[in-house]
Amino acid sequence: MHDLVVVGAGPYGLSVAAHAAAHGLGPLTFGRPMESWHAMPTGMFLKSEPWASHLSDPAGAYGLDAYAAGQGVRAEHGVPLPVSFFASYGDWFARQAVPTVDERLIASVAPAPEGFLLTTEDGEALRSRTVALAVGVLPFLEVPGPLRHLPRRYVTHSSHHGELDALAGRDVTVVGAGQAALETAALLAEAGAAAVRIVARAGRLHWNTLPPALDRGVWPALRAPHTGLGCGWRNKMYADTPGVFRRLPAPTRARLFDSALGPAGAWWLRERFAAVADVRLGHRIASAAVTGDERLRLDVEGPEGATVLETDHVVAATGFVPSLDRAGVLDPRLRSALRTVGPVRAPETGALFESSWPGLFLAGLLTAPSYGPSMRFVFGAGYTAGRLVKGVRRRLGGGGGAAGRPRSGGRAAPVGA
Repeated sequence: MHDLVVVGAGPYGLSVAAHAAAHGLGPLTFGRPMESWHAMPTGMFLKSEPWASHLSDPAGAYGLDAYAAGQGVRAEHGVPLPVSFFASYGDWFARQAVPTVDERLIASVAPAPEGFLLTTEDGEALRSRTVALAVGVLPFLEVPGPLRHLPRRYVTHSSHHGELDALAGRDVTVVGAGQAALETAALLAEAGAAAVRIVARAGRLHWNTLPPALDRGVWPALRAPHTGLGCGWRNKMYADTPGVFRRLPAPTRARLFDSALGPAGAWWLRERFAAVADVRLGHRIASAAVTGDERLRLDVEGPEGATVLETDHVVAATGFVPSLDRAGVLDPRLRSALRTVGPVRAPETGALFESSWPGLFLAGLLTAPSYGPSMRFVFGAGYTAGRLVKGVRRRLGGGGGAAGRPRSGGRAAPVGA
């Protein structure tokens, strides 16, 4: 019986494992380190500042700046770093701070006496008193309804793509108006796509501005303080006080989750995006079908009425929805017992990141409807990891026998709620 199994080896999973190891919990971590980051196309850059992109260990010894210094690279404010460099940093962090990473995936997490029964992708079963679920964003990808029935030959999500060379010479439509959509469109143009267009419901594109200097005087710093999520006092609240966000009324949290830090392109992408000439804003895809010549017919509704668009392929850069229904790794009995928050039906998360099922802890995107928008970014790992491990230690110190047994009605209050 293990004390803690961490499911996921991205920034949140590795950070939780590092804190757990430092506290002597001997965590077993499952997943391929930084897998989704390694899979991103060459030419992508981090949108966040280097100083806001650290994975978390208790001593702060294994930050991105430490890795960059060892590689002879300057991690500077206002200078974007390649995503590939960040992925390599995560690998290094895992080697330095996480004692055991099993690269198999976990296929199922189910309730069991005194804890949980976990099954690996190759069928091995193991038991643990507590579980930290840090599965990243890929299980929660969102594709617009009219496109969901189409085979992957014609429609993909932006997260499906490594290199984009396979789309060279083809007509490609990118759906969305955020960083993923704009950067994917620019990369497609650079990769030699025959035509690239953006179709987005947004009425205009938003671009982040060049970040001001870190040292810029007292008054500018007070007026718009730097935070790990961008400048401004509202962003500072999201970045520094996720615990305060969690205590807001549920309708307020739901509204802010939908609207805060909306789609926007990075300042450094704007010049590259100029190669994308066909940008159709205020448009939505009403229906889609494969034509006789194996192209896609898109019925698009826009400000000037309905139009028909033919294309070879659609890339949906339409983000991720942290719905509990998409957390397929959780046994249906466990999913159905969890309390949820917000219209997306995310699992409700307590003060120490424990779900309503004792011993099941959550990290990353799944906690964003409870803790706010910082949990959608690497930056949130710093707030999460130490608190989550504190919750695990408290749960284990409570005798362990209650773990895995919800109270009457199939629901239980989280530790630290």
